[in-house]
Amino acid sequence: MTKYLIAGLGNIGPDYEGTRHNIGFEVLDSLAKESGISFSSDRYAFRAELKVKNKQLILIKPTTYMNLSGKAVNYWLQQEKIPLRNLLVVVDDLALPHGTLRLKLKGSDGGQNGLKNINQVLGRQDYARLRFGIGNDFPRGHQVDYVLGKWSTEEQTLIQPKVLKAGEAIKSFALAGAAITMNQFNG
Repeated sequence: MTKYLIAGLGNIGPDYEGTRHNIGFEVLDSLAKESGISFSSDRYAFRAELKVKNKQLILIKPTTYMNLSGKAVNYWLQQEKIPLRNLLVVVDDLALPHGTLRLKLKGSDGGQNGLKNINQVLGRQDYARLRFGIGNDFPRGHQVDYVLGKWSTEEQTLIQPKVLKAGEAIKSFALAGAAITMNQFNG
């Protein structure tokens, strides 16, 4: 059975629940709920396993906080003996409009601290990431407040279907591959 590591980035603790920065956690929570599985606390992450046809998806939500996400990602890649080509990181992205999904197979961190740390720890940037647009509607100098801010009720309504769509994109990545998934979900 082919294994995939799906890492949803975010920060642990009640202060961060429902924040834009935690969209990676939200996507994995939604996928787990829809699949009837639950997360348990494990080394450096909350972890769950999802079987989709003949693929095994190891879902992790790092408990290392966003800025040290690489520690958890690297540990679980090694622990589960998963090749880098089967890693998918789900992450928030200020450069994309609300709810826009963009699968990329490599790239810079774009100022995203979780990706920055993963790049440092892995020593490379050639892994897949599903970027989830959170928009950038904030006054100059207030980026941190915005990213760590909670979704408005209106935004929550708009992103909920996109959270489900991101879950579909994750399954597509494992079942159909990156090229087909990019054609179908990048928008």
